[in-house]
Amino acid sequence: MSALPELYVAVDVEADGPIPGPYSMISLGMAVAGRPDLTFYTELRPISDDFVPEALAVSGLDRDRLLREAPHPKAAMAAAARWVNGLRRIGRPVFLAAPAVWDGMFVHWYFVRYTGRNPFGTTGSGVDLRSYWMGSTGCEWGETHKRAIKRRLGLDGLPHTHHAGEDAAELAEIFDGVLRREIT
Repeated sequence: MSALPELYVAVDVEADGPIPGPYSMISLGMAVAGRPDLTFYTELRPISDDFVPEALAVSGLDRDRLLREAPHPKAAMAAAARWVNGLRRIGRPVFLAAPAVWDGMFVHWYFVRYTGRNPFGTTGSGVDLRSYWMGSTGCEWGETHKRAIKRRLGLDGLPHTHHAGEDAAELAEIFDGVLRREIT
């Protein structure tokens, strides 16, 4: 019996500040590279009264609406964990982000805090698109921005909207392009 394939789960987070805890993750999107049919999106109720107006403005989400209507992080993260764990039927989920440090910090903290464990693993580690690109192409760090990668792959038309679900799908498509590039 052969092992199940790795599924690169592109993750994108929108937050209202620079770190989890004092500030809140307000939306979470996930999409599997090479599988546009496998996506997840949720918004989350803020966990504190603190927020950075400029950070909140990036997402365009209304904080008052989130406080009234978004699921509590416990429910949102339980749903996210069920979705990730459900992928195990067809493969092994591997966390993917750009940058993995930013999104991974929020995702790991929220999973551990609200579900007791991170379905991507105890360290919360995963693939960072920019590091992967640098290692596979030999380019310098300054050439690893998503814009530059999209340009090199001919994916300039992919929008980056700061909607966590849409940006996760964008990242999944970029990484699928990176992997296909290496095969050819």
